[in-house]
Amino acid sequence: MWFVFALLSAVFAALTSILAKIGIEGVNSNLATAIRTVVVVLMAWGIVFLTNAQGGISGIGKKSWLFLILSGLATGASWLCYYKALQMGEASKVVPVDKLSVVITLVLAFIFLHESFTPKSIAGCVLIGTGTLLMVL
Repeated sequence: MWFVFALLSAVFAALTSILAKIGIEGVNSNLATAIRTVVVVLMAWGIVFLTNAQGGISGIGKKSWLFLILSGLATGASWLCYYKALQMGEASKVVPVDKLSVVITLVLAFIFLHESFTPKSIAGCVLIGTGTLLMVL
């Protein structure tokens, strides 16, 4: 089931890029990011209340709070940079560079989470990196 959700995530991410590129025309990229963020916040909290998950807030530990907040800050920084890049460049070039996050994630997972780096994952990183270069050049 994780694969279905991951695939849906990719489809929605692709739609996000196209819709954002159309919507950002003539709009300050920081303002556009703020509008997008409000929509995401409302949607996320709506789902929390629809699924009655709000009771779990009290059970979140300090370490989880810290890392969830840091993750939120990283997301915000990513979105601000992404929208600025999308405003300045072509979606067909910005998006592949953004997807280098896959390679960076694998390296960081190896370093910080001690996840294994297999020949298959190394080959995938090389192919993603090479593919990104081919699409951008």
